[in-house]
Amino acid sequence: MLRDLFSAAGHEVALVPDGLEVLAAIQQREPDLVILDHSMPGMNGFEVCRRIKGNPFTARIPVLLLTGQSTVESKVAGFAAGADDYLAKPFDPRELRARVQALLRLVQREGDRNPTSALPGGRAIDREIASRIESHDAFAVCYLDLDNFKPFADTFGFAIADDVIRGLGSAIRDSVAAAGGSATEDFIGHIGGDDFIVVTTEDRALPIVEGCVTRCRQVVENAVGPDAAREGTFPGLDREGERRRFPLASVSAAVLYVTPENWVNLAHLGMRAADVKRRAKHAGPGSVLVEHA
Repeated sequence: MLRDLFSAAGHEVALVPDGLEVLAAIQQREPDLVILDHSMPGMNGFEVCRRIKGNPFTARIPVLLLTGQSTVESKVAGFAAGADDYLAKPFDPRELRARVQALLRLVQREGDRNPTSALPGGRAIDREIASRIESHDAFAVCYLDLDNFKPFADTFGFAIADDVIRGLGSAIRDSVAAAGGSATEDFIGHIGGDDFIVVTTEDRALPIVEGCVTRCRQVVENAVGPDAAREGTFPGLDREGERRRFPLASVSAAVLYVTPENWVNLAHLGMRAADVKRRAKHAGPGSVLVEHA
């Protein structure tokens, strides 16, 4: 029914039977939008959504979840998994079509530059990496994000959180300049939220990342003020809703060295980057892990 509905509206539609094949299909060809059923064999829609949103190179793909569960708890779980929209069955096809069009318009409006940091994102990041691959030269991808940023934003407010995001963008620029980089050799992108990327040469990757870790601390301390900076921690709610103290936000980073002979595709690079960054975060605030993609 969905295939017929969207084909009639002029969209190209691909169907896959289970969650694992969704991820495989995205690696082969990135879609403009993904519609997931909650109940699928192998991997449910929530987990597939988490995987899509956890990959920095597929996170921008809008995801709409369809489910037979209409409870508030189910909707909250869907949005917690990263879904951009949620529709309970049974639904009116006209509403589904309208929601899809709204999501596609939103993605188009976001463009290639992040409004908070003024750094390029989305398709611009893809184009940069594609051009590096076409040149047949080795390069490095540095994937950086802030630890504990959600409880930080909840505690200090989104005005301060935005100041930190803008400051981190500036700190990354300063770190690239300090490492001897230039606009023609190094690319700085803002994937979204607190996720940033630097595409650079292998020899400059570590100096840039280490500079970012150091400068980020100063950005956060300037944003929260001297009292909170001296304290070094802040109270907040963890993912289970329990109140505890978190260290002030710091940068964790994954550095992946990419060579033409080990290149697979952009989605594969994103999965590797997300995995390395996750392990860096688990290693402790401000950790940096380096691997070959």
